[in-house]
Amino acid sequence: MAEKTEKNKMLGGELYRASDKELLDERRDAQQLLARYNGVPDSGHDMRTTLLRHFLSAVGEGTVVLPTFTCDYGYNISLGRNVFINYHCIFLDCAPIAIGDDVQIGPAVQLYTAQHPIDAKVRRSGLESASAIRIGNDVWIGGGALVLPGVTIGDRSIVGAGSVVVHNVPPESLVVGNPARIVRTLV
Repeated sequence: MAEKTEKNKMLGGELYRASDKELLDERRDAQQLLARYNGVPDSGHDMRTTLLRHFLSAVGEGTVVLPTFTCDYGYNISLGRNVFINYHCIFLDCAPIAIGDDVQIGPAVQLYTAQHPIDAKVRRSGLESASAIRIGNDVWIGGGALVLPGVTIGDRSIVGAGSVVVHNVPPESLVVGNPARIVRTLV
């Protein structure tokens, strides 16, 4: 049986080495595409959409991603239709990031799938892992919010600006704070 590549380990949620040549090359390629993307003037919406569709897994109709947009690979990000991602967002997509339809993401929002081991010895070895983030339909994430690895945000929920989301958010919930906590339901 062939040994798994570091990329296969990464995509499988296992400990992997991000310094692997294949992964370094893929991140470099993504950074080159992002430099082009982020350099397109405001009048170049069609060009931006074309570039996004070239390196993201999926980009739905009516979706807008404003610069500067930063990610690791791109191929682990899928965006539904009518998604709006405001300026200066960072999506660390070592695992899938799936964003539903009609989602609004404020400026400087950060979605982190990458995580480092708690054990210092393992962490020093250079190993890390990643867990998927899922954002449902009709979600609004306020500016400066952070969503940590493995979190699912349910349909029609709101994440308050500056919140740090460390646990799953049920549908139709308003969460705020650090760590984000439910302050009310929206039904």
